Amino acid sequence: MKVFINKRIPEIGINMLKESGLEVFIPDHDNLSREEWISYCKSHDMILSVGTEFKYDKDFFNECPDVKAIALYSVGFDHVDIQEANSRKIPVGNTPDVLSKATSDVAFLLMQSVARRASYNFEKVKSGNWGDFDPLHALGQELYGKTLGIFGLGRIGFEMAKKSKTAFDMEIIYHNRHRNEDAEKELGAKYVSFEELISTSDVLSIHANYKPEQKELFNASVFEKMKENAIFINTARGGFHNQKDLYDALAEHKIWGAGLDVTNPEPIYKDDPILELSNVCVLPHIGSATLEARNGMAKIAAENLIAFLKGVRMPACANPEIYSDNS
Repeated sequence: MKVFINKRIPEIGINMLKESGLEVFIPDHDNLSREEWISYCKSHDMILSVGTEFKYDKDFFNECPDVKAIALYSVGFDHVDIQEANSRKIPVGNTPDVLSKATSDVAFLLMQSVARRASYNFEKVKSGNWGDFDPLHALGQELYGKTLGIFGLGRIGFEMAKKSKTAFDMEIIYHNRHRNEDAEKELGAKYVSFEELISTSDVLSIHANYKPEQKELFNASVFEKMKENAIFINTARGGFHNQKDLYDALAEHKIWGAGLDVTNPEPIYKDDPILELSNVCVLPHIGSATLEARNGMAKIAAENLIAFLKGVRMPACANPEIYSDNS
């Protein structure tokens, strides 16, 4: 069987695929057009998909009827029409767990960077504008004993909550589709309604899996209800927030600051006015950008395809329901 990988991944994953007897093809350039991408997908049995620029929707599955399995090099799978994959009995693998610590590290970093206006002050230093001591200029805020609200307290959210509890003794509240009893027991986390989450949090951090019905859930009406000292953190998907509304809320001091590892749109436009604000830190989607996490992702993605090759269940599958008939 042949595997198409649209961008080069760490060698550990590539070597695993080759050693299992799979034929691996990686194009010699990353910026594929949709036409090029489709043509490669058509001629391969399996796909190891890197990035989210291409959508695995009904059109894709109609154009590439011979694709038998997809392994995503990501945790999120919102760019895949799972229902369509299910109807064709195509397993879709993802890479949970391995990047939970790395991504939560970035959320934790953003929280502190925004709280102390680190990006703004670093730019001052780089521009030679250190300035004289001013007791009132660009003051930050401390996080000790504040309330951290988690939207989507899964693996990554749990790691963020644990760090915040340990470092700053923050109170943890969360809103989920389901209760997280482990977080409640270990961290004293309290389940709250969405309304209470947005009105009570001093820091509100998004860690949920994105779904289309949640598009721009965090918009003007939500920012209006948040505390004036609130810090908004998004390391999940840019689609969760309306970026213009977020800018307005920050510029009008309706909320205190924002830290983003994901933007809407992504990549962010270089002239986006949000980048000019002193109470904002934006990173270029680097949540999983560690050697350990990226190697782990490559390993899991390869394991998913090797499992399919062997005729067994993918160890990390985004649509395990396709196996229900055989379980």
